[in-house]
Amino acid sequence: MILRDIDKILIIRLSSLGDVLLTTPVLRSIKNYNPKLEIDFIVQREYVDAVKFNPNISSVFSYVKNGDNSKLFEALLKRNYDLIIDLQNNNRSAGIVQSLSKPVAKFYKPSLKKFLLVHFKINLFKEIISIPERYAGAFKEVKLDDFGLELFLPAEIKPQVEENNLIGFCPGSKHFTKMWPSEYFIELGNRLAAEGNKIILLGGSSDNNICSEIASKIKGSVNLCGGDNLLQIAADMKKCRFVVCNDSGLMHTACAVDIPMISIFGSTVEEFGFFPYKSRNLVLENKSLNCRPCSHIGKNACPLKHFKCMKDLTPGFVYDNIKKFEEIL
Repeated sequence: MILRDIDKILIIRLSSLGDVLLTTPVLRSIKNYNPKLEIDFIVQREYVDAVKFNPNISSVFSYVKNGDNSKLFEALLKRNYDLIIDLQNNNRSAGIVQSLSKPVAKFYKPSLKKFLLVHFKINLFKEIISIPERYAGAFKEVKLDDFGLELFLPAEIKPQVEENNLIGFCPGSKHFTKMWPSEYFIELGNRLAAEGNKIILLGGSSDNNICSEIASKIKGSVNLCGGDNLLQIAADMKKCRFVVCNDSGLMHTACAVDIPMISIFGSTVEEFGFFPYKSRNLVLENKSLNCRPCSHIGKNACPLKHFKCMKDLTPGFVYDNIKKFEEIL
């Protein structure tokens, strides 16, 4: 089906935060290709804000995981889509596609390659392909532009801080093996604070404990974790000179609001495609380990108990790389 000749499509990407933000170059490129096309988007309720104010989207529909979505499906059926683009490509999205009985386009997931790399350290990735590029594979006629991710903030969302020389720390993640140790953030933060910088801690409600711990031990720092308001986090992030983050949703948020970042990768690798997309960034990782990657999404503990993928990236090493990074900002 040719996108130029249709009127209305539904894009499915239910989760998670980073994956949803990584669809935005695709949305923009489709809209540029066919400006008259109506693009609807369905996403899990907790990630609606990632696309809520995106001008390339006509309507955003909220999906409740493990909940009653019968009224949602009724609303989707009434929209009478010409095409569904499934950028989730799992059982949940397949259920949505089946309920609508419309033509569908899907993107290729390199599941076997990821399995072989994680479990047998056989690397069949001949090149590193970004997730937006993989998404765009669902429709060959549209080419991605040269711009990055997007997150649109309404004017009423104001930053909670106004000082200069702000550096953001985003120490949280859903998975332990993707988290640089809190004591390392503390040591790095104190070193940067001693140079006149002010550290602000950013994250959602699940990050509040680690952010509180870190903030309490860095002189002059402020913990801005207080809820799960992505737009507020993004507004605060935009005040920063740069952020230091893990491989997480907030790394992609920094990309989407065009803030430079130092990204610290532990158990995951760039081959999976979830690296900072078209942004000012520096990825730090321990490439000397033959146990990486131990997972494509992260684990709750280091399988080998040593956690060298993160522990070997010392605060001094990260600090030295920050100084080099600052020279090119």
